[in-house]
Amino acid sequence: MAGKLAYNTGLDEKGGSGDLSKCSQYRRRQEVTLNTQQSWVARSLQSVWHPCTQMQHHESMPLIPLSHGRGPWLYDMDGKRYYDAVSSWWVNLFGHANPRIGNALKQQLDQLEHAMLAGFTHEPVIQLSERLSALTNHQLGHCFYASDGASATEIALKMSFHFWRNHGNTEKQEFICLKGSYHGETVGALAVTDVSLFREAYGPMLQRAHVIASPDARQAAEGETAVQVAERALAEAEALMQQREGRIAAIIVEPLIQCATGMAMYDVAYLQGLRRLCDRYQIHLIADGIAVGCGRTGTFFACEQAEIWPDFITLSKGISGGYLPLSLVMTTDAVYQAFYDQDIRRGFLHSHSYTGNALACRAALATLDIFEEDQVLQSNVLKAQELSSAFAPFAAMPEVKHLRQRGMILAFDVQTTAEQSRDFSRRFFTTALQHECLIRPIGNTVYLMPPYVMNSEEIQWLASTTKQVLHEVLV
Repeated sequence: MAGKLAYNTGLDEKGGSGDLSKCSQYRRRQEVTLNTQQSWVARSLQSVWHPCTQMQHHESMPLIPLSHGRGPWLYDMDGKRYYDAVSSWWVNLFGHANPRIGNALKQQLDQLEHAMLAGFTHEPVIQLSERLSALTNHQLGHCFYASDGASATEIALKMSFHFWRNHGNTEKQEFICLKGSYHGETVGALAVTDVSLFREAYGPMLQRAHVIASPDARQAAEGETAVQVAERALAEAEALMQQREGRIAAIIVEPLIQCATGMAMYDVAYLQGLRRLCDRYQIHLIADGIAVGCGRTGTFFACEQAEIWPDFITLSKGISGGYLPLSLVMTTDAVYQAFYDQDIRRGFLHSHSYTGNALACRAALATLDIFEEDQVLQSNVLKAQELSSAFAPFAAMPEVKHLRQRGMILAFDVQTTAEQSRDFSRRFFTTALQHECLIRPIGNTVYLMPPYVMNSEEIQWLASTTKQVLHEVLV
């Protein structure tokens, strides 16, 4: 450390002043650095409106200006690092500044950055669509592209609605979502989002969906299994489908994990039963794979674990490795053919300026390359086991409830007092940052969704750090 200091400051290793002019230069450089740090924060607060954030909180919770990232670490402008245990809102699969994705993008930059997809096509979007279709065993062979997850949700809803209209089933205009569900924050996506905060703020703007019971395994009564919870939820789903028969267009669910709900996990039996019900009542099944896709649950698509395929799958977040905005909807040939016609009114009416952006598609292709070349899904099995073992002692902690995991997603709920609960999430977040770790709880649910590049040493460190942070927050 002394040597490093001497190198940066011009001081000798013993800390002697040496040349006074050098000391003055060093102090001026430090002042400039400090002012720069403060300036960046002030400028950001003045001009940047952050998502899902009450900006007034930043009066007491300092904003952190980042300089760069390397692997699972983010670095601020002072050189302090933070382990990105939530993959920067679940998008960063293979670490920051990944050289393989970066090099693929550099090559693409010299070829084609963007061109309108309407009337044109290009190699990256073709290859990506083909490879994703192959990952579904060609069950879903048509990809429609957008830029963000909420847009993908809207596309799937509109496709379902328009499909039934094209088939003459004009009364099929209603949708079903699960209690506590979250599918995005555009108006259409909010219609199938059951979060009270959003409902209260934007409810009058929305066409409300039917809300049915979640199969969340935490709801199990004493002696009840996760399968039985799923069966109860399926019974409620069927009752509604019977009651509204001929009027329901689609049901949308996050397969296996309701992420923004607080990482609510449920049994595969629910997806299997839902597929049967949708077939019986002629209802589309939309699988929102935005957060749970790309290997997060242990398989590339979460639905694979239930051995079923939906009518639509939405993907975003991790599909481009955290590099560029990209989302897509995959659907069946039956859906595609319903729009295939000379009449433009029967065509699907949705577009984005950056639909099928060549750079974003290239980032996604590089991401799929890493999956294949490094056998990521196979290696993640071992990492998931290590994660489980490292956090197993948490189950014995009295304040920890419902320790749970599926694949590379681990979560637990924290039992708090009314006083502790009021700002638990914010305090946990800021305390974790003090320990060089980025963890942002959802309410009282602490979750980890780390990048796949983490190693065994980091897994152990993550467990011990999380435990220390939890202790400090609850003291």
